[in-house]
This record gives sequence, C-alpha cells and structure tokens, in this order.
Amino acid sequence: MNLRFFSVAVLGFLALTGICSDLLAQLVQPGTQANGSETNNIIIAVPFLLITPDARAGAMGEAGVAVLPDGNTMSINPSKVAFLDQPYGFSVSYSPWLRHVVSGINLAYLSGYYKVGDKNTIGASLRYFSVNQVQLFDLNKQDLGIYSPNEFAVDGTFARKFGDNFSLGTAVRYIRSNLYSDLFASGQNTKPAHAIAADVSAYFKKSTVFLGKDAILALGIYISNIGTKMSYEDTGPKYFLPTNLKIGGASTFILNDLNQFTIALDLNKLLVPTQPIYGTNGEILKGRDPDKSVPAGIFGSFNDAPGGFKEEVQEVSIATGLEYMYDKKFALRSGYFYESPKKGNRRYFTVGTGFKYQEFNIDLAYLIAGVQNSPLANTLRFSLLFNFL
Repeated sequence: MNLRFFSVAVLGFLALTGICSDLLAQLVQPGTQANGSETNNIIIAVPFLLITPDARAGAMGEAGVAVLPDGNTMSINPSKVAFLDQPYGFSVSYSPWLRHVVSGINLAYLSGYYKVGDKNTIGASLRYFSVNQVQLFDLNKQDLGIYSPNEFAVDGTFARKFGDNFSLGTAVRYIRSNLYSDLFASGQNTKPAHAIAADVSAYFKKSTVFLGKDAILALGIYISNIGTKMSYEDTGPKYFLPTNLKIGGASTFILNDLNQFTIALDLNKLLVPTQPIYGTNGEILKGRDPDKSVPAGIFGSFNDAPGGFKEEVQEVSIATGLEYMYDKKFALRSGYFYESPKKGNRRYFTVGTGFKYQEFNIDLAYLIAGVQNSPLANTLRFSLLFNFL
C-alpha cells in the first residue's frame, strides 16, 4: 500500500501513512488533523492553512471576514487591508497548538503591509507550522530516526480600494510541506510537497444608522487556497489544497465617542470533493468520483456529498463573535465556533482581550472546548501589532 500523505494529522499523519512514533501512538487521537478537527470524508493537504493565526479573530470564535480591519487582516480577508489608516505596519502572532495532544507543536505568523497611494496596499506574510522532534518507526518497528516535521506558506498580497466603501484583494501563495522527506517506504522515496495557490476576496462597508444607533455595516467574502494539488511521492497520489469559502457580515455600533460594540457572523465551506461511499471492489456506491481537476473539484463541491443536500449543509461551519471596545484602546471579545460532529467536530467557545499602547496592539485569545477530549482545549493565541503613523 502506498504512503498516504494528505497531511491530515499533526502527528497522527504518521499513523495513517504507515509510519508511527511511540509518542504519537500513545498521545494522538486517531485522525486528528492539523487544524484540530477530526478525520472526515473530505481529504485535504496542509490543513494548517485553515487555522486562524490572528488572536483577535481567534477570540471572536474565528469570525472576522467582515470585521473592521487591523494589521492582521491579511490572514482572514486580504481585501480589508486597503482600508487600514496607517501607511504601514506589521504583526506577529504565535500559538502553542494542540498542546493537549503532544508538546512542541507551534504555529507562527508574521505579516506586514505598506500603502501605495490612497487606493492601493501591498503586503506579505509568512505562516510556519512546526512539530518538535519525534522518533519514527515503520510497521515492522524498524527505527527510522528522529525527524522534525514542518510546513510553511509565504504570501504576497495586493488590495485596491474602489471609492469609500468597497475593496478587492488577492494573494499569491507558495506552500511547502515537509512532513518527513528522504525516507524510503512502500517502494518509493518520499519528498517535500510543494504548491502554488491564490486567494480572492472582497469587502464592503458603509456607515449608517442601524437599530437606532450609528453603525458601520460590513460584508466580506474570501476564497482561499485555490491552487495546485500536492504529492509527497514522484508517482504517488495527489491531494487537494484546503480551498475554502468564507462569507460573513459584521455590524459595529458606535455607542458614543468612547464605546463601540461589534457583532459578527461567518460561514465557511471547503471547496474540495467529498469522498464517496465505496463498495468492496472499489466501486462507487454513492456520491461522485473525487479524482478530478481543481476547477471541477471547486464547482462540484456544492453537490457531490453522498448524503445529498443534508450532508452539504453539514459541511458548512459557523463562526460567531462579539467585541466591545473602549476608546479604541481596550477590548473584550467572545465567540463560538460550530462544526458538525460528522465533519470535524470542532465546537468551542472563545474569549479574549486586547490592549493598545501608543503604536502597539496586544491581543490574547483563549479557547474553551465544547466537546470532551478536544485536542483544541485551552488553546492560547497571542498577537502583537505595530502600527506606524
């Protein structure tokens, strides 16, 4: 049997591919993916790209595609960067990820932007996902040595503002996944996987009166990771990137000169094929053949689930968030994220806070799991933003 490198588990991927570690066998929940969800019938590469690194959005239940922008906005909707007031800035985010699964898993994110005139903004970012050293063994318990898996993505972003209310944005991304290269298994040498991807996004906001209060209403849409498939073997299977549709709205109520309150709602859906139900001879009993091109996979992802429309609805996750801000210097945040138990089972509450001092913003987020034995329980996220006038 060929190695199955769809990068599904931070360390669980080792068990799924026929290579395992003593530590992983004891500590990793079978099928735990890098983004904290459980294995389901949607197979993707590099699921770490689905993790929200920004602590502000992380504290609001992962909602943020339409929330008023800050220096970390490229990670959740690149088009919003066109509405930033400062001429340039950068941010750093960090999270000890899945620390209840195994220690030494980290997610780091670095981004920066620069305004080119009144309408155009450019930016760049680096997302790095790493796992501490692990001891590898094959199925025959043969020692394969110590390895440190890692994955990263480098982005270049461009956003343009059209008038006072609307912007479009795009990003080009290089992705490298080095789970464990230069190993020989199943008759083939493994290698790092590479891919090129692009994002497209849009953002609309308008100042108005809503529910009797001055408010800023906003809508956002973000399609990420549209790109080439990835493979870890010369002749091995190729896996889809986690192409994702995020669409949402937000309303920021301006209560007075010092106080404002934001409520946000995001919907997410993976735009990749859903695995069909196979028979004993490998024939498809229900659903559609997932072996298709990237464009066909994206457009077919809305009607290919073997469970029909009901299962398609289950593939939509919901993120809701609240933010109270005082004098644009202190913030309290909370939120809730829901994903169907049949499609990953990420269900959790989030809380967080934010502080501003001169040109610096510090944001903190804490995750409270809504299911027992969640690998995401007690996750912390930190962001530090530098905004220069």
